[in-house]
Amino acid sequence: MSTQTPDSLVWTELDRRAVDTARLLAADAVQKVGNGHPGTAMSLAPAAYTIFQKVMRHDPADPEWTGRDRFVLSPGHTSLTLYTQLFLAGYEVGLDDLKAFRTHGSRTPGHPEYGHTAGVETTTGPLGQGVANAVGMAMAARYERGLFDPEAPEGASPFDHTIWAIVSDGDLEEGVSAEASSLAGHQKLGNLVFVYDDNHISIEGDTATAFSEDVLKRYEAYSWHTQRVEPTEDGDVDVHALHAALTAAKAETGRPSIIALRTIIAWPAPNARNTEASHGSALGEDEIAATKRLLGFDPERTFEVADEVLAHSRQALDRGAEAHAAWDKRIAEWRAAHPERAALFDRIVAGQLPEGWESAVPVFEPGKSVATRAASGKVLQALGAVLPELWGGSADLAGSNNTTIDKTSSFLPKGNPLPEADPYGRTVHFGIREFSMAAEMNGIALHGNTRIYGGTFLVFSDYMRNAVRMSALMQLPVTYVWTHDSVGLGEDGPTHQPVEHLASLRAIPGLNVVRPADANETAVAWAEILRRHATDPAPHGLALTRQGVPTYERNEEAAKGGYVLREASTGTPDVVLIATGSEVQLAVAARELLEAEGIGARVVSMPSVEWFEQQPREYREAVIPPSVRARVAVEAGIGLTWYRFVGDAGRIVSLEHFGASADAKTLFAEYGFTAENVAAAARESVTAARG
Repeated sequence: MSTQTPDSLVWTELDRRAVDTARLLAADAVQKVGNGHPGTAMSLAPAAYTIFQKVMRHDPADPEWTGRDRFVLSPGHTSLTLYTQLFLAGYEVGLDDLKAFRTHGSRTPGHPEYGHTAGVETTTGPLGQGVANAVGMAMAARYERGLFDPEAPEGASPFDHTIWAIVSDGDLEEGVSAEASSLAGHQKLGNLVFVYDDNHISIEGDTATAFSEDVLKRYEAYSWHTQRVEPTEDGDVDVHALHAALTAAKAETGRPSIIALRTIIAWPAPNARNTEASHGSALGEDEIAATKRLLGFDPERTFEVADEVLAHSRQALDRGAEAHAAWDKRIAEWRAAHPERAALFDRIVAGQLPEGWESAVPVFEPGKSVATRAASGKVLQALGAVLPELWGGSADLAGSNNTTIDKTSSFLPKGNPLPEADPYGRTVHFGIREFSMAAEMNGIALHGNTRIYGGTFLVFSDYMRNAVRMSALMQLPVTYVWTHDSVGLGEDGPTHQPVEHLASLRAIPGLNVVRPADANETAVAWAEILRRHATDPAPHGLALTRQGVPTYERNEEAAKGGYVLREASTGTPDVVLIATGSEVQLAVAARELLEAEGIGARVVSMPSVEWFEQQPREYREAVIPPSVRARVAVEAGIGLTWYRFVGDAGRIVSLEHFGASADAKTLFAEYGFTAENVAAAARESVTAARG
């Protein structure tokens, strides 16, 4: 028996049985492990099944297929919503994986993890960020189209696809979702569709405890296309109405879409439905048995999957193969018509850089005073000419961050009044939305086929921190351009002067913080970041000065994270001076003072602690010899990073308090960042080392 309505959805008894199977698999998986979130996975099963089986273009046999749609499960706690659909559709998730839910080494961790389970497009859990990831993916899809097929009519390009996302009350309560949704509406991202699980339940009970706004009116104000789908009379998801809404949302290409889907959490569990307990606790054996009887399943069996149900849902493999073959034909036609763009596509997909790209990286004349933020801007503009896949911008600080890669081309939709507006533009205006900028950058990187950067002041990395952490957790090759990196920014005062930020960012595993000493180190750093994009993907944070700093001769060993900038006249140094960023000049000047006294001083510039620690032990010990116990580290921030480098006889010249509103020169002198003070610390260390 099947039903077909004017919305064209064919829905058979096997479809209904597959949905009920997904519901009970979720309940059984949580019950088996003893913890998890069964309720939402049960109530969302019809929606997720409709997306995966009836609407979304994907190929379970090739989860990385470039032509696929993307799916984001923003409320990651309901990971079983995704895992059960991956299982039913024929991805690598098997029944044994569902049985191993939330156990060590399984493909089904408590929250979906990118790179761990095929079909998981992003790691979700921190609520709201999946919303921003999806927005970033939609932005990337548009930019990708502009790179490879900008003239194609709407919907006719092999690079046209849709970003589908399920979002929750919790996601929409988080501020980051408001930031991202505002930008999505402004950008008219018509390739983005949200299904909002409007279940009225959060951990503390009914959402009336904290959430009463009209979500659809809010999204109307963001310039989104909005729809509402009410449940059937018995309380289940109306799949025909939902399918019609999804179809209408996909057809609305001039703006993003959100569908408010009213669900009853844990439906159809007779006692647990519509309770907060079902959100984050196992239902209990009696309740699961009662639910199975209600749905016509054997209450004595667990993880029951009928052969005919699996055969039916695995037809997704056949549909995926057909869609993939059709796409292959379209892409072949595109290749024949656009051989140069096809070559660009192949290079970018392979993660390669164009031949001779290094020659575009500027070399700066030694001796001149140049702010590293200014040097970074010059590097970006030079690289833009040879790397069309490189794009980015800032959180409304382009003039300060020097992040404008192309002044004549802004990533803005058709209809925007600005003269430089271009739907496929290079320069992104994220707006004053630092947190969502970082999460959107993650989505852009996850989408693939471009290279993204984004800037703000270093002090505002605090706003971005959880998204930066997610960059590191997923090992995404995004580049954060953080300028105004110390009290050297001056008169704006302590609210804008980073003190603890460098150390706290270095505490994030997998994040490479790079604080170049001068213009040439900045250029070398950018080149190294680009090289690592495909071979050693990881997020990078560039910490750059507002004020001018002396330019030294270029040394490619800066790419190793730490190197000898100035050698001691004594051969083996009496003391090693380690510095980063604007403080390297202080170490160089202190060396002159020490050498004049007969103390051999080596200056080590260490733009990246993380890069340095990745080098072989032999290299690291050649730069900082273990036999030389007299060491001084200099950085205009808290000294937490440097204790492991200076040892028991070492000294640290650091800043262990907030700054003040004054010019940079005054503050550096006031807080002890002078050559004389560094030299004094070196003398103390030499004395301590000699015992």
